[in-house]
Amino acid sequence: MLDYPTFDFDQVDFVTSDTHFSHARISELAGRPYSTVEEMNEDLVCRWNDTVSPGAVVLHLGDVALGSIEESIALTARLNGRRLLVPGNHDRVSPATQSKRAIERFLPMYEAAGWEILPEVIEGTRHGYRIIASHYPYAGDSQEQDRHTSHRPRWDDGIPLIHG
Repeated sequence: MLDYPTFDFDQVDFVTSDTHFSHARISELAGRPYSTVEEMNEDLVCRWNDTVSPGAVVLHLGDVALGSIEESIALTARLNGRRLLVPGNHDRVSPATQSKRAIERFLPMYEAAGWEILPEVIEGTRHGYRIIASHYPYAGDSQEQDRHTSHRPRWDDGIPLIHG
């Protein structure tokens, strides 16, 4: 194993990322079929809860919400399941984009909404196979230059990486 925090992937029922609750421009940027943020939020909650049972475990690989943090994170309290978050750059608990002080300020809001915050990169096994998970890929970005490089998995040595 590498020196990433160990995680038991066998406990996970679902993996998702980039839900971007309350993100005003995500429909435009990602081609989502919603005319309002409220419509998107309600549909995302309904789809999540139609898929995820209350007892299921969901590993969310970052970018849960963007917008008013108080409103958007509180909204996610309505989501079924035990919710584990590997922070992404748009999460207010992300060491890639937030100061330690900001993380300390926002962490209680995430926890109050039912989120368990994990490290930025985790490693473990699923059915005996070694894997890594992070919001970020080993390399590459949606922008011209790779961002947040110091927060990505350090190297690609053939271990499968699940990322947002």
